[in-house]
Amino acid sequence: MAGPKYRCLLTTGWAIAQIISAHADVITFHNDLARTGANTNETILTPSNVNSSNFGLSFSNSVDGQVYAQPLYLSGMAIPGQGTHNVIFVATEHNSVYAFDADSNTGPNNGLFWHVNLGPSVPSPNNIWTRYGTFGDITPEIGITSTPVIDRAKGTLYTDTFNWDGTNFSHHIHALNITNGTEQPYSPVLVTASVPGTGAGSTNGRIQFLAMLQMQRPALTLAGGVLYVCYGSIGDNDPYHGWVMGYNSTNLLQLTNYLFNTTANGGEGGIWMAGCGLAVDAQTNLFFQTANGTFDATNGTDYGDCFLKLTTAGHLAVADYFSPSNQQALADGDRDLGSGGVLLLPDSVGSAANPHLTVGCGKEGTIYLMDRDNLGHFSATTNRVVQQLTTAVGGTLASPCYLSGRVYYQGSHDFLKAFTITNGQFNPTPTKSINSVTTFHGTTPSVSANGTSNAIVWTIQTDAYTNNFPPGPAILHAYNATNVAQELYNSSQVP
Repeated sequence: MAGPKYRCLLTTGWAIAQIISAHADVITFHNDLARTGANTNETILTPSNVNSSNFGLSFSNSVDGQVYAQPLYLSGMAIPGQGTHNVIFVATEHNSVYAFDADSNTGPNNGLFWHVNLGPSVPSPNNIWTRYGTFGDITPEIGITSTPVIDRAKGTLYTDTFNWDGTNFSHHIHALNITNGTEQPYSPVLVTASVPGTGAGSTNGRIQFLAMLQMQRPALTLAGGVLYVCYGSIGDNDPYHGWVMGYNSTNLLQLTNYLFNTTANGGEGGIWMAGCGLAVDAQTNLFFQTANGTFDATNGTDYGDCFLKLTTAGHLAVADYFSPSNQQALADGDRDLGSGGVLLLPDSVGSAANPHLTVGCGKEGTIYLMDRDNLGHFSATTNRVVQQLTTAVGGTLASPCYLSGRVYYQGSHDFLKAFTITNGQFNPTPTKSINSVTTFHGTTPSVSANGTSNAIVWTIQTDAYTNNFPPGPAILHAYNATNVAQELYNSSQVP
């Protein structure tokens, strides 16, 4: 049965924050594997021309379900029989993927090049997830929740679907031809996995992946020829774990030595990071945050509420980790460290002692600045990190962005804040916006600039979202990136 119709707004604001340049492909979450959220190829829009007189909604296209995934973009793509176009790819909770003309919704198909549905989604609310009662965080269905990833050289878009055939729940990895949406010959594959462990749900010393209880929220990541897919929970209903799975991107064969379970001898420790993907450094190490779960890093098995660094040299293994001294209190109070995403900072803002930095934040709103070469491990008395900004922002259920020595956060019930960083240290006093406080979820900002000039920070305010449908409108905001107290535009100015 066809799902309800939703509007996926393809605003000029989205285009400038991410894709306006003909050379600025967006093939992965937040633009790059460092997850900076920066497009430095913007040559048209500036703080002087982004205002309610010159800037606004150009057009929109209808899609068949909620859009939790970040749209992706390819410039100058040749589509057989339809010429060369700039194309935007949109995935929905109805398990559909669309390819639209990024510049127009005119023509015989209103700008639609192709649309495919990848099987039945899972109805929601659904009373099988009962830890907090009927699950209804994503309604009225759960399908494609995470951001896909594109390999332009292979002509392939990869995505994960959550399916229900009336009896069984399953996840599938799909590899779609970007020109027409058809499955590649080796696609799709059913997600299955098993690792040694005695933790929750184990049988005969092994942990099995239970599709019914696992949500695929983090963005898919493509690095070193491996497609990484991560899983957390649905409604925190046990037994679940955090999973990282690696697939050969050429044929979608699962790489059994690229399977990692965050709590193999315990439980929980889901990976969701509000949709952020794994961050990847130049050595193809993977960085991410985990949510509430058992913690026993001393024995190298359970990593609830941790920052983790995995090496990918021949197999996945923990190379380093950090967990706060109040790890147990975080777990007991549902104060997940893994509610936010990881950002890798450029060496230009590091110090001689700590040149390779990473930053992250969870529900507590405490920003941790860490040395990627020595994350700090665990101490019950002190946090051995480069710098800690305690409750610097509202609880973070989002990711930061970065440009030109500034890290931008907007937490729950908080303003947009810009923290400057030089010589390996944050200035703990940020500049902040003055007239747009988000409610529960906060927002994941993006930033556009022409190199480092004419920088603009973009946010989506979703306060009007409810679990009743249709939801209220989101609001697009644009701020001067060098002074976020100056709002340039918001979409409610021209309803």
